This record gives sequence, structure tokens and C-alpha cells, in this order.
Amino acid sequence: MADYRAMWTDLGMDLETHDLLCEVLPVAFGDVYLSQRNRPEGMGYYNFVVSEIHGVRPAELIEHQKKGGKVLGTFCIYVPDEVVFAAGAIATGLCGGSQFWVPGGEKVLPAATCPLIKASVGARLDRTCPFFRIADMYIGETTCDGKKKAWEILAEDVPVHVMDLPQMKRPKDVAAWAEEIKTLIARMEEFTGNKVTAESLRAAIKLINDKRRALGRLYALRKVDNPPVSGKDALLISQIAFYDDPARFTEMTNKLCDELDQRVKDGIGVYEKGAKRIVFSGTPMAIPNWKLHHIVETSGAAVVAEEACTGVRYFENLVDEGQTTLEGQINALAERYMKINCACFTPNSARVDDIKRLVREYKADGVVRPAWARALGWKSRTCPTGGNVSRTARVFIVR
Repeated sequence: MADYRAMWTDLGMDLETHDLLCEVLPVAFGDVYLSQRNRPEGMGYYNFVVSEIHGVRPAELIEHQKKGGKVLGTFCIYVPDEVVFAAGAIATGLCGGSQFWVPGGEKVLPAATCPLIKASVGARLDRTCPFFRIADMYIGETTCDGKKKAWEILAEDVPVHVMDLPQMKRPKDVAAWAEEIKTLIARMEEFTGNKVTAESLRAAIKLINDKRRALGRLYALRKVDNPPVSGKDALLISQIAFYDDPARFTEMTNKLCDELDQRVKDGIGVYEKGAKRIVFSGTPMAIPNWKLHHIVETSGAAVVAEEACTGVRYFENLVDEGQTTLEGQINALAERYMKINCACFTPNSARVDDIKRLVREYKADGVVRPAWARALGWKSRTCPTGGNVSRTARVFIVR
């Protein structure tokens, strides 16, 4: 990594503690990723992004701010990035994926709180992540009580806008979410000084849809008998999608998929013949959460899909690009985002249906379900993947 210490100093970061984090990541990445054999050449781009994770992209965001632009930090895939980009701002994901940040979160949150939430709060308050320092405003959502409390705490340190996500999916709930999007548009216009028009929103919808199409193309290539890319690499790509420049990410991912298409034609795969196929289901796995994929794949199995926010939930379903009025576009956004299935909704049988579908589509032999939160039960209402996934796929729970 180049020397970004001056930039980090200007951001008010705790450099001594940050150095500890920077020492660990390259070793972990090398052990998990660079040890793989027969990786596609196109993975070199994503290797570079991780090697400069706290440098290149943060510098781009700061340059955008110097030109008068705003940077918005988001924590959930229900927040419509399209609105942020339509207002001339940049959206960047801020999900806390490292245990390194949890102690900072526990200074202000109960220890029993979800570690993902504690890490997100700790990353901001301990001043060890540039993305959390750069964002001019955070956009939160009401997917759980822990997050609601986190937004209150973070709002004491940085502007926060909270979107009230309905807990059911009736027509009136979709309409309510459309109203939340309208409120977000008004807040973005006020905060950025830029008007969101039908033209700017249409361009932003196309921008984010293109990223979804590229990820969909990548995942489709994992359905073949011997996938041309590992599950670990696909997970890394999904993780990077949350904060990389969307146009550049789309270009590089499509370029990689061109290479993968050729590998499929040439019969080049990355697994041993007959490797058991695994679908992951449940909690999102932000950088540097690679351990479970690494354990599965170094044990001789193949991770072929993720039913998670860092997986199919992020890119499945496109926003209708045929709407020409702002009202129509807002409704199209609401309809698309309310198709995402999350544990916060009731009834929640749709997630089980999603897992069954993915088992069939990806010809999975088993499902691995991580459960990060404490006291999280297999048959709990907040863990709706209980029951038989299929007659052929075995289910493994990782606590």
C-alpha cells in the first residue's frame, strides 16, 4: 500500500491503532486468497482493491468532496443507492465486518448486541476506518432494534438519516416505502444542493442496474458443473461491490466474466471433480469475513452461492428502467427493494423459498448457515431458515 498517512491524519484517525489493523489484513488475505491455485487473471483487479482498501477509494471520495460533492455512508441493501447518485453524491457501504472494531462498539452498546452492529459503531467512534470518517452523512434503516439504537448513538457524532422500513409486504407497505424514498430524495436535495430529476434518477437506476447485471452474470457462471471461479473469489467480488466505483466495478467484473466464459468453454474449473456443492445462507459477510468460505473450500467442497446481503439478495431483481416520470421511478424503486427478503419481515417464508430455489438452481448438496448473533436459535422467528431446505441438501449451522 502507498503511504496515505497524511490523508488518515487529516481524517482524525487513530493511526497507532489503525496500524495494527493494517498489519493483520495482508497476512489474512494472503493466506486465504493468494494461496489459491488456478485463479483467473482478472482477479488481479480485486487483489489490488484490497491491497489499497484504505487508500485508493478513500482518496477518490475525498477528491469528490473537494469538488463540492457529498459522500453518504450506508449499512443495508434496502437503502436505494440510486437516489444518492441521482443527487450527485456517492454512496459507500459501511458494514462493520471485523472483530477488531467490536470492543469500540461495546463501549456504548450492550455486549449482547449483534457483533455486526457493535463493529459498525466501533469503527466510527474508535477512528480506525477512513470510510467511516469520510462520510458526510449516514443513511440508516429500521431493520432491527439494535440498529435503531446504533443510529441514535452515531447521530451524536455525524448526521444520520433513518429510513423507516415496513415490517410487512402488503401493498400499503410498498406504498409506505415509496414515501420513505420520497423523504430521502428531499433530504438528499437539501443536503447536496442538487435537484433529483427524472433524468438524473433514470441514469442512476441504469448505473446500479448494470452493476447488478454484472454480479448476476458472475453468479450464473457458478452454476456450471465445475465453476471457473472459487466461492471465496466470488464473495470477495460481492464485498468490493459495496464501496467500489460502480461504473468501474461493472466494467472490471464484466471483463472477468469474459475470461470466465472462456474458461468454461475450455473446461477449466477450480475444484476437484465431484466436489460437494455448498450454498451459504444467512448473515452478510463483509470484509474480512472469509474464514467460513476458506474452511469449506480447503476441505474439498465448493461454495457455489450465497443467500445473503453479500450475495443474491444484493443484486437479484432490477429496477424498471422504463419509467419516465419521477413518481413512476420512485414506485419502481420501492417495488424492487421490497422484493428483498430479510429476517425483519413477517411472514418470512419467502426466505426459505429462496434457499430452496438456490439449492435447485446451483445443484447444491448442502447449506451452511452462519449465525453470528448471540442466543440466535435455529428455529427462532429471527432465524427463518429452519425446517427442511430440500430432500437432498444437508444443513449445517455455524454458531
